[in-house]
Amino acid sequence: MNVIVLGGGLVGSPMAYDLAKDTDIKVTVADRDQAILDKIVSQGMDISVIQKDLSIPKDVTELVSSFDMVINAVPGFMGFETAKAIIRAQKDCTCIAFYEEDPFDLDQMAKDNGVTMIMDCGVYPGMGSALIMDAAQKLDKVDEIITYVGGLPVIREWPSQYKAVFSPVDVIEEYIRPARYIENGFEVVRPALSDAEYIFFQNIGTLEAFNTDGLRTLAKSIDAPNMKEKTLRYPGHIEKMAILRELGFFNKEEILEFDGVKTSPLNLTSKVLFPNWKLKKGEADITVFQSFVKGMKDGKKIEYFIDLYDRYCPETDVISMARTTGYTATVALRMIAKGLYTDKGISPPEYIGNYPECVEFMQDQLKQKNVNWEVISYDPSTL
Repeated sequence: MNVIVLGGGLVGSPMAYDLAKDTDIKVTVADRDQAILDKIVSQGMDISVIQKDLSIPKDVTELVSSFDMVINAVPGFMGFETAKAIIRAQKDCTCIAFYEEDPFDLDQMAKDNGVTMIMDCGVYPGMGSALIMDAAQKLDKVDEIITYVGGLPVIREWPSQYKAVFSPVDVIEEYIRPARYIENGFEVVRPALSDAEYIFFQNIGTLEAFNTDGLRTLAKSIDAPNMKEKTLRYPGHIEKMAILRELGFFNKEEILEFDGVKTSPLNLTSKVLFPNWKLKKGEADITVFQSFVKGMKDGKKIEYFIDLYDRYCPETDVISMARTTGYTATVALRMIAKGLYTDKGISPPEYIGNYPECVEFMQDQLKQKNVNWEVISYDPSTL
C-alpha cells in the first residue's frame, strides 16, 4: 500500500516513521520545506520525499492521485482546501488539519467520490471524541460532557512557559477563534481564553483551563444539554495571550507596511513568537486529557471518566503530542485499510465510537505504542 503524508512537520514526520515500520506500507512525505525533507531522509528509513507547495489544491489532487491513501497533516488554514483536493482524487484519508470551515460541507462530495475521510483525527478532537461517543452509547441519556485537554512542555521556561507541540499557527488560532459550547440545550458562543478555572492534575500540578473551540462536531453529533471543552496551560498563559490578542498582535486581516514590505500583525507576531515556542531537541513535553461523561442508565446516575497522560519518548525521540495525535491518525488509517471502518463521506472522529470493534482496535493499537487511554465507569452516589 502506497501512502502519502502531506506535511512533514512536528507531527507529520513521526507519522511517516510510524507507517514506515510496516513492511507492507510504502511511505512518501510531501512538504515545501527542503530542510524538513532532508531531516526525514537523514533518519535512514525507507521513506521517499517530494518537495511540493501544498497550498495549490489542483497540484495536491494531481500529487495524491497515484497513491492508495493519504494523511492530511498541513496547517489548519490550508486544511479544508487540501481535504477537498484529496476528495477530488478519490482517495481515503485521515486528517489532523484543524481547519475553521465546516467539515460537513465536504460530506456529499466525499460520498459522491466514494471517499472515507476521518477528520480531526488527533487527541481531541480525535481519540478522545471516539471514547466519549462510545461512553455516550452505553448510557440511556447523556446529561453532561466536560473535557479538559492540553499539550505542555515538562519544564516551564520564562517568559512564555509554553512550547508549541503542534503547528504554532494552529496554536494561535485557538486563541482567536470564538469558542462554542452547549449550555442547557442551547449553543453559547464565548471568546477564546474566557472563563478561566484552575485545576490540579496529578504528576503536573495546577493548570489553568479556558474556553476554546474544541467541541467541534460533538456539539451536533451527541444529544446532551451541556457540553464544554477547555484547553489547559500553565497558570499565567491566558493573560499573556489575551494581552497580545486585544492589542491586535493576532490580527490576520489588517495589513501593515514596514520599509515597503506588507504583512499582517499575525505574521509579524508569529516570526517573533515561534523561535521562543520551539521545542529544543530532546526537550520533553506532556499531553493531558480528562473527560467526564455523565448520564443515566437503567434509572441510575452513571459517569464515565476518560483519562490520558502521556510524555515524550526519549527512546524514539518523538514528542508526546506527535505520539498521541499522529499515532491516532496512523492507526485510523490502518483501520480503514483493513476494512474495519467503511463509512463513506466525512467522518468526525466520534463516529468511530459508534462501532465498538473499531474503538477496541484503536485502543489496542495505541496501547502497543504505549499511548494508554483509560476509561472508568462508576456510580457517583457511591463515592
